[in-house]
Order: sequence, then structure tokens, then C-alpha cells
Amino acid sequence: MGLLDSLVGNEVKKFVKRKDSDAGEAGRALEELRGSIYNEIRTSEGAKRQQQRFCGPVVAMTFNFIVSVGIILANKLVMGRVGFKFPIFLTLIHYVTSWLLLAIFKTLSILPVAPPSKTTPFSSIFSLGAVMAFASGLANTSLKHNSVGFYQMAKIAVTPTIVSAEFILFRKTISFNKVLALAVVSAGVAIATVTDVEFNVFGALIAIAWIVPSAINKILWSNLQQQANWTALALMWKTTPVTIFFLLAMMPWLDPPGVLLFQWDFNNTTAILISALLGFLLQWSGALALGATSATSHVVLGQFKTCVILLGGYLIFNSDPGFVSICGALAALCGMSVYTSLNLQKLQDNVSMQLPKQSLLTLKPKATDEESVESDVEDTTNPTTAV
Repeated sequence: MGLLDSLVGNEVKKFVKRKDSDAGEAGRALEELRGSIYNEIRTSEGAKRQQQRFCGPVVAMTFNFIVSVGIILANKLVMGRVGFKFPIFLTLIHYVTSWLLLAIFKTLSILPVAPPSKTTPFSSIFSLGAVMAFASGLANTSLKHNSVGFYQMAKIAVTPTIVSAEFILFRKTISFNKVLALAVVSAGVAIATVTDVEFNVFGALIAIAWIVPSAINKILWSNLQQQANWTALALMWKTTPVTIFFLLAMMPWLDPPGVLLFQWDFNNTTAILISALLGFLLQWSGALALGATSATSHVVLGQFKTCVILLGGYLIFNSDPGFVSICGALAALCGMSVYTSLNLQKLQDNVSMQLPKQSLLTLKPKATDEESVESDVEDTTNPTTAV
């Protein structure tokens, strides 16, 4: 019995030891999985990879296009039917709503982690928040004091401004074919909107003052996301307080008096809140598009939106912008198609250049005749490989 107990005891010890070993391996695997999930969610590098994985250029630009059309209708309702004639204060409501939503995300631990402060100086964050306030506030003010046609004509000037600024700041150049495509796009949009060009001196000055901040805003958003590990939401969280500060400073100068006398009933407040929610989505989608593409591509997307709205009104609502405007819109769409194809070609070339040049050397070398014979003999004698 002693021998039997000894054997049984040894088997039990081996079984318990094996179970402990399996439990240890399972625990290590769980810790590794937990660590990988933490790296993907709670680090700036992981959050940036998640953004790139789930929101590529096509998704980001489609998202931005849909939201842009929606906020145009919402702002038209707010400034037209509702009669809210305070563009800077409306922009301030948009950014305060965005900041509150981002604060909720941060409380729920949904907000992505920002990169370490030493990687991005505070001056860059402060500059981006400031130019964002001027770009957004002056855009709404320009839309209030100018016609839609002149507003779109001013947006055309943003394209060469971006190209020039990127060359001055980062020595970034574009090919002649892209320059030609952008020229066709700009000329087409100008022809499509020239019939609605009405402006006054104050509106023209606002539009001119808006061009440079708009271009710098897009360049900084794109550069910080692509060169550092910033995600769109993390960058919005850091820059929105600065933007709110500058919008508060701009209100007394550009908004008319009487904002406190506005009738804040249920319908008017609901329309403004819907516009504010769309403003948050517009800022987010625009940041995603700038992070996934470039500042110039984002401007081209805005011009594409203008042409689609013009042609959609002609085809769906039987509006008559005129034969010249339709031809201009079609020419702009053709230029956008060429510009997009050139960007896709450049992307494919970059992917091809990043492939290992010695990939063929990593392939398994061809076996000699003797090795082939030995391998065949081993395969026929190994029951696991028999078919």
C-alpha cells in the first residue's frame, strides 16, 4: 500500500504541477493581452494606429463631406429662418459644445491619450488654437456679409496659399501635373460660382483676412497628426480651450450687439444645438481628413462639395444656375478626378518603395536533388503527412 500511495502521490503532484504551469501560462497570456490592449488604447502610438486602421482617407473624407453638407443646411436654418445673426457667437457655441463632449469622453476614459508634452511644444498647440478661432470665426462672418458665390471665390485662394506656405515652412513641393489639375479645379469653381458674386467692402476685407488663417490652420492640423502621434480627438481637446478664448475676444469686434435679446425658445435653441452638434462632427471629421490626407486635398474636397451641391440642385431640384456654371462645375470635377488619381498613384509608389528590396532573398532556396529525395522519403514514412 505504501508503494501504491507513493505512486499515486507522485501522479497527483505531477498533475497539480502541470495545472499550476498551465495556469501560469494562461496568466502570462492574459497579462500580455491586457498589455497589448492598453498599448492600443491608452498610449498615443496605439491610439494613432487605431485611427489609421479604422479611418483611412476614403472614410475620413466621406465622413467630412456628409457632415459639411449637413452643417450648411443647419447654419442656413439658424441664420435664416431662426434669425440668429451672430456668427462669432454661433462659432463659440460650436466649440463650447465640442469641449463639453470631449470632457465627457475624457471622464469615461474614451478620449485618446495625447503624446508627451516634450514632443510637441505648447507654442504649436497655442498657435493652432488661435488660427482655428480666426479661421472658423472669420469664415462664418464672411458667409454672413458676402454671397455664397463670393465666399466660394475666396476659398479658391486658399489652395495657392497652402501650396506657398507648405513650400516656405516645410520645403514641400508638388508636381507640375498636380499644379495643372489644381488650376483646372480653381478655374472651374470660379466659373461655376461667378454668377453669384456679390460683396461689400467690409465683407471683402473679412474674406481676405480669412484666407491666411484658413490655410495655416489646415497645414498645422495635417502636420501635427502626420509627423507626431496626435489623434484628431486628442488634438481637439488640447486646442479647443485656446480657440474659445480667442473667440470670446473676437465677439465684441465682429458680432453685432443684441445677442442677449435673442429669443431663446425651445425651437430656436434646438436648432442651434443641432448646429452645434454638427459643428463638433465637422471639426472631428475635418481633423480626421487632414490627418489621413493633406491640407491641399482637404481644400479640394471642399470645392468638390460646392460643385456637387450646384449640380445636385440642377438635377434634383430643377434649379437653373446657367450653362456656364454647369460647365465650370464639370470642369472642376474633372480636375479633381485627375488630382485624386495622381495622389493615389503617389501613394502606390510610396508603398512599393517601402517594400523590402531583398524580398526575393527571403524565399526558401530550391532544394537539391538529394534533399528532395530525402524529403520525399520522410514524407512517405511520416503518417501525419500522408493524404
